[in-house]
Amino acid sequence: MYTGDCEKCFGLCCVALPYAKSADFAFNKDGGTPCQHLNADYRCGIHKSLRNNGLRGCTVYDCFGAGQKISQVVYNGKSWRDDPAIAEEMFNLFPIMQQLHEMLYYLNEALSLKETHSIYTELQEAMTKTEQLTDQDPKSLIDLHVPTHRALVNDLLVQTSELVRGKFRGNVENPKLSKKIKSRDLIGANLRGANLRGANLRGVLLIAADLREADLGMTDLIGADVRDADLSGANLEGSIFLTQAQLNSAKGNGKTKLPSSLSVPSHWLH
Repeated sequence: MYTGDCEKCFGLCCVALPYAKSADFAFNKDGGTPCQHLNADYRCGIHKSLRNNGLRGCTVYDCFGAGQKISQVVYNGKSWRDDPAIAEEMFNLFPIMQQLHEMLYYLNEALSLKETHSIYTELQEAMTKTEQLTDQDPKSLIDLHVPTHRALVNDLLVQTSELVRGKFRGNVENPKLSKKIKSRDLIGANLRGANLRGANLRGVLLIAADLREADLGMTDLIGADVRDADLSGANLEGSIFLTQAQLNSAKGNGKTKLPSSLSVPSHWLH
């Protein structure tokens, strides 16, 4: 539901967002400037070979449906090319809508879990409120103080995490590893075969970590940075708040067990 549909978007992520030349991007681009590979039909000219062209960062981005919401609903199918006068407003609105749609993605997942029945009403109210915010006029949205609303949503997502992880909380027996998790720094860590079931990995840096054959079932992975982490053969079934974009940034193989809502990235199979 809350996933990007590029066919219904005016290439907003390819225009509105800035990026700097790095391992993820082959060149610098200013916000509001169309990417050099954006075609006249708003499609990416090198979509199938982004990684080979040094644009891995594009493959791990997800607007959670914000692009088509702005393109087709807020501006009724009128693009920044059709009416340059709305371009700046549209580009300023995009990252705000993206944040709200990301919250909707997580709230929608929380509502689908049997463990959250005790807070279902609160989650549904937050969902409704967030959807109402996305339906505001552009000026009201641009003036919205997103962190205030995010704090309310996050409180419910934390409660969701505690309910789902339940009896598995505190499951990590290794004191050093437990301390590392709390520090959020597991960059390059050797966690092959580790039992991380039920761990709270919110916002943990797992960049280039070796997680082969690790058990990540029932873990909370919201905001975890898994760029170049090796998930080959790992078990992620039952994990919560994991996104397709996170998987796209990691390594893995056909033996990696994923939640049913997510798919194996194509680069894992090559």
